[in-house]
Amino acid sequence: MQRMVGVAQLVERWLVVPEVAGSSPVIHPMEITADPVGDLDEDLSARVAPDVPWTTVVWNDPVNLMSYVVHVFRTYFGHPDAVAQRLMLQVHHDGRAVVATGPREEMEHHTRAMHEFGLQATVEKAGE
Repeated sequence: MQRMVGVAQLVERWLVVPEVAGSSPVIHPMEITADPVGDLDEDLSARVAPDVPWTTVVWNDPVNLMSYVVHVFRTYFGHPDAVAQRLMLQVHHDGRAVVATGPREEMEHHTRAMHEFGLQATVEKAGE
């Protein structure tokens, strides 16, 4: 029990007198008078870049019929027939097509779904 008191006292001393830990000054929670959240938000927005969009890319393969690929694009993504046809032809002629764009986790989910449908798909950063 005495050891716990000693650790608590060291932590309290470090918070109040930061040079004990050899670090830069630390503000004790009881000494905060300004609105720290507003300052923090401004700091973070200046330092953090916005999330880069990601894409789900479907690749051409010699296995799946074009009609099946159109069916998957229509049923899974909800694309109208004309869009699904255009994407399928892009896959067929160009070897690949971007079928969705958004946050990385969502694109990973779409990629797994394409794999479950038997289509070859990957996740890429947008613009690559």
